[in-house]
Amino acid sequence: MLPRHHDPIVAIATAPGRGAVGIVRASGRQLQPLIEAICRQPLKPRHATYLGFADADGQAIDQGLAIHFPAPHSYTGEDVLELQAHGGPVVLQLLLARCLEAGREIGLRLAEPGEFTERAFLNDKLDLAQAEAVSDLIDASTEAAARSASRSLSGAFSQQVDGLRQQIVDLRMLVEATLDFPEEEIDFLEKADARGRLARLHGALAGVLDRAHQGALLREGIRVVLAGQPNVGKSSLLNALAGAELAIVTPIPGTTRDKVSETIQIEGVPLHVTDTAGLRADDETHDEVERIGIARSWSEIEGADAVIFLHDLTRRDEAGYQRGEARVAQRLGLADVHAEHPRVLHVFNKADAADAEVPGLKLSARTGSGLQALRAALLQRAGWHASPEGVFIARARHLRALQRTREHLALAEAHADAPDPALDLLAEELRLAHNALGEITGAFSADDLLGEIFSRFCIGK
Repeated sequence: MLPRHHDPIVAIATAPGRGAVGIVRASGRQLQPLIEAICRQPLKPRHATYLGFADADGQAIDQGLAIHFPAPHSYTGEDVLELQAHGGPVVLQLLLARCLEAGREIGLRLAEPGEFTERAFLNDKLDLAQAEAVSDLIDASTEAAARSASRSLSGAFSQQVDGLRQQIVDLRMLVEATLDFPEEEIDFLEKADARGRLARLHGALAGVLDRAHQGALLREGIRVVLAGQPNVGKSSLLNALAGAELAIVTPIPGTTRDKVSETIQIEGVPLHVTDTAGLRADDETHDEVERIGIARSWSEIEGADAVIFLHDLTRRDEAGYQRGEARVAQRLGLADVHAEHPRVLHVFNKADAADAEVPGLKLSARTGSGLQALRAALLQRAGWHASPEGVFIARARHLRALQRTREHLALAEAHADAPDPALDLLAEELRLAHNALGEITGAFSADDLLGEIFSRFCIGK
């Protein structure tokens, strides 16, 4: 632990603004002087006591509930004091200032973002994946994301990771024990079924990685950009997907000058959809504002997870429209207008006004026909599928750690399958796989990683 981890801390634990109730929370190894100064009477552990909160001169600040959670039976594993007052910002600031004043002799200071949960991790109340799930639960933008974060907070993800780690530990013990007896190496792989164990490990890891990928989609969502020439119906499609009139729709080309974004959800997966200015060559517009809008459109497209290339079924035979389609396709990196691409989804709009065989999805943004097929195609393109075993929330760092684990296990399998297996190299790859998994739950973690993770929490959590 760093020296700051021994300081008693205090913060307002409820969201800024007015509310019926607000909470000031303190945590430390010995909070009795603070309790005596603020509450002026003994508190029964884990029982709410109704009393008055007064300043140093005895003037009333508010009346409310005080609850003392003695260590180690608290959220942080330390002594915790929660003061529940009326939720006005001024009242809570006065109560916070009084706590800092009364706790000066014990070194009480303001908590940093995420420091209460960091203490819970450092005191073995939560592992790192569970601690991150606290923040993910607070930030969840859909019901599915909230439920997945709750599974991670309860330890579902950590249990899966720990199960994999234990299998690796068991195999490491066998391999490293055999290294001390070179004469046994020849028969080791067969007797210990090392190849079979590695294959089963790889299969189990693939299942965890798949569910983690689903959880990452629930947490991060998918960035989708609507791209195409002016007046192909991008704004109409955004409005149809969102179920609201977000973007202005007119027959005038170039109506959309800047990006318009909205987050929607499909099967609980957040989709961050951005409508962009119609794409055309710079020499086709003399409007500086539209030119800037087009440049921003390309910037959005470059950072998108998926691009809906919207085509207009009613203008397919127009020579000027065809030239524009070819230019857009070229900028998107397509070999031709209808070429397949991992990030690009071809969608043909205005199916209510024209009918033709096309190499992509047909829909009508005006009538809503074909929208459900588009939603399903977007989820498929992102790799989403509902997992029968339940999804747990996951972050990009978790996926990277799992992918590194998979790489090390693949190398371990290669060493095991070699004509002359090198058990020392096999043991090293297993060690690296073990360490990669340990990064997820915090068994192996650097202080700078912890600082990065907890700095993104809200203050008071």
